[in-house]
Amino acid sequence: MQGFNKYYPPDYDPDKHQSLNAYRGKHALGDRARKLDKGILITRFELPFNIWCGTCNNHIGMGVRYNAEKKKVGAYYSTPIYSFRCKCHLCEGWFEIQTDPKNTRYVVVSGARQKDEEWDPEENGGFAIHDTEGKAGPADPLAALEKTTEAQNHVAKVQIPRIEALQGVSDHYNNDPYALSSMVRRRFRAEKKIEAQKRADDDMIKGKYGLPEGLKLVEDDAEAKHQARDEWARARMDYEAERNSKRPRLSIPSLQSRLISDPVSSLKARILDNTRRSSTLASKRKPLIEKYF
Repeated sequence: MQGFNKYYPPDYDPDKHQSLNAYRGKHALGDRARKLDKGILITRFELPFNIWCGTCNNHIGMGVRYNAEKKKVGAYYSTPIYSFRCKCHLCEGWFEIQTDPKNTRYVVVSGARQKDEEWDPEENGGFAIHDTEGKAGPADPLAALEKTTEAQNHVAKVQIPRIEALQGVSDHYNNDPYALSSMVRRRFRAEKKIEAQKRADDDMIKGKYGLPEGLKLVEDDAEAKHQARDEWARARMDYEAERNSKRPRLSIPSLQSRLISDPVSSLKARILDNTRRSSTLASKRKPLIEKYF
């Protein structure tokens, strides 16, 4: 594991030396700052395009990196212009490339020449870059005035009212962010409680009637209640009609079914029937006994 501690010599005085780099007489950037007294900083530079070396006439491809000497050589308004001086890796020659803030590009100053890979659309029958209208003829003053008037009317009638409406909406929603946030959170909590109560009611109904947990119940609203009430009334009417159709057949029951339905009456009837049969047999046997005796 790499150590992160620093060694402080015995003669190191923080008030005198301020830092270890000052104590050793070195710059914080190390060898990159060896020419810093001349305004030159060694930095890593990558070629932005293909070039031909002016000393050895060899091709150097875009993306090749060099340890370049970076130096400020001027300014375009408030944007600095930097120069990158590189040594060719194929020979002992040097070439210099500068930034061009005006045209947002790099320019070869000396020691090499850029490979020309630009395509000019004007030379091939097209329009210049960022010039889609081409070279128009002499402008008509009346047409220009009419166009300007239409643009002003469009701005006054369409764009300005739209911007004002958007500004009003923005002011309405951003006037008091805390109050709007509180209102939204209050409504969210109320909706969350309603959803939790509805979920608990659905789970209770599913557990009571043994319904599957994945079954989605119908929303409990006025329309669903009205539809369920109509369905119940229709099923009740069908049940009453079926019951009334069966009632006449059960209104005059037979004696056997009546006896079966009442156990006490059935027992009495069987006792009377046995008594009647016994008396009948006794009356038949008495003449026979008198005949033989």
